[in-house]
Amino acid sequence: MKTLARTLDRLSVALNGIALWGAVLAVLVMVFAAGWQVLARYALDAPPIWTEELARRAMVWAGMLGASCAFRAGSDPTLFPAMQARRGGPGMALAVIRATGVVIFAVPVIWYSLFNARMDMARGFLGRSLNRQAEMLDIPMIWFTAAVPLAFVLILVHLSARLTMQATGQLPVPEQDTPTP
Repeated sequence: MKTLARTLDRLSVALNGIALWGAVLAVLVMVFAAGWQVLARYALDAPPIWTEELARRAMVWAGMLGASCAFRAGSDPTLFPAMQARRGGPGMALAVIRATGVVIFAVPVIWYSLFNARMDMARGFLGRSLNRQAEMLDIPMIWFTAAVPLAFVLILVHLSARLTMQATGQLPVPEQDTPTP
């Protein structure tokens, strides 16, 4: 079990690194597109039509990949952060309760990204996006909408790694924020 936990954690770390680079790249694309829009509008008096849409789509990728990275780092919003420091049986029970909440939220998002209510993949979120074009970029919308289910799959990988590491006693205790005098 410890080997499985370490393998899942290494996978989580590797995917997190890729997601972090993807989020950084998306932010750079967003800044470039918005900057070019401003420069072209006010300095050249000829704003291109594609920059605003590209900036919006890059923002979605940056936000979704960034959310998965924040989840991995434990920087996501938590109602009771001190509970994450608990170990042993009570800590594992609290981790399972937290994981259940994450799964209840993430699984339907992934499911309906693939299927609609009648199990038709062509009418799921991604299937509908495959046949739609972005307004100004002339690219299938699936290139943008794929960020949503991808981020939730990454979150589930991170969650699995965290749970198995905690169950095997390999998860380090997070540092507590202590007030300085």
